[in-house]
Amino acid sequence: RAADRALEANVYRIPRENVDSSALISVGYSRRLCALEIEFHDGSIYRYRGIPVTVYLELQAAKSKAVYYNGRIR
Repeated sequence: RAADRALEANVYRIPRENVDSSALISVGYSRRLCALEIEFHDGSIYRYRGIPVTVYLELQAAKSKAVYYNGRIR
């Protein structure tokens, strides 16, 4: 059912990995949801839907994750 899928998408936890960044604490990606989840140093957690896996991989490989986030995701 559509309602069940919508509820699941809202409560589905995306495992995140810690990253070395001045602004980001951790990032995670769900291939099933095509969603990128980012935790920031201020404690906020954002989930971005419709993100291709390539963006997640580029973010993980970026020398400056904060710069990549500001230029490509935000």
